[in-house]
Amino acid sequence: MLQGAITALITPFRNGKVDEKSFKSLIAGQIAAGIDGLVPCGTTGESATLSHEEHKHVVEFTVKAANKKVPVIAGAGSNNTAEAIALTKHAKQAGADAALHITPYYNKPTQEGLYQHFAAITKAVKFPIVVYNIQGRTGVNITPETMARIVELPQVVGIKEASGDVAQMAAMKAICPKRVALLSGDDSLTLPVLAIGGVGVISVLSNLMPAEVAALCRLWREGKIEEAKKTYYYLFRICRDLFLETNPIMLKTALKLAGIIASDERRLPLCAPQAGNLKKLTDTLQSYGLLKG
Repeated sequence: MLQGAITALITPFRNGKVDEKSFKSLIAGQIAAGIDGLVPCGTTGESATLSHEEHKHVVEFTVKAANKKVPVIAGAGSNNTAEAIALTKHAKQAGADAALHITPYYNKPTQEGLYQHFAAITKAVKFPIVVYNIQGRTGVNITPETMARIVELPQVVGIKEASGDVAQMAAMKAICPKRVALLSGDDSLTLPVLAIGGVGVISVLSNLMPAEVAALCRLWREGKIEEAKKTYYYLFRICRDLFLETNPIMLKTALKLAGIIASDERRLPLCAPQAGNLKKLTDTLQSYGLLKG
């Protein structure tokens, strides 16, 4: 279930509501392009500004649209453990294949608190979970030693590592059980993570270029190292430009310019990109042949 290119889906909005038409088309395009899995209601999906009702609807919509063709790993994280449990129960009931759990943000738990958070979730819900470590978003980092404890919990099947620290990821890989999948949480580090024993990426870029990101992971898996490296470096510039501003600001702009979604509407406090960054992104999309028309 956890390998290859797994897309951290955007949530398309139009006139303040989830744009189901664009969302359905996006998911169909992902599957047709050979993507290996889908993650609704993650950071890229602007989960922080979804109401509980919208969150549940987006998960249910994704499960239905995917129609068992690829795994769905539903975002269910919260800084409130009780809420994280409730969202995990819903993901299971909705027919998702696993839940993605970001480390609790803002309240900055200790390493023991982090462990207890995940322990409570796995005790309450018999359902596969992926632990998402991203200190830049949450203000807290899971150390390799704590991660080794967490992945011993029943149901923990994977780690999405977005610390940006390859040495830390290697340390986790060295001391965590082989059964636990290590996934890159940064497109710019996909190849290095594969090189240290990771099995794929939960990708932002694959919203825009699913076939290419899937190919990168597949080539590595097939032992075609030089081809994988060539693909990685080909994608590096556009990957960089998608993060000129806070994700998913640039991504939604790119998807709109590429004609993949009808509107690049975001929810405040995210806003439209600055003019200079928009120009850089537009030029990059043009060079990749991604601009519609």
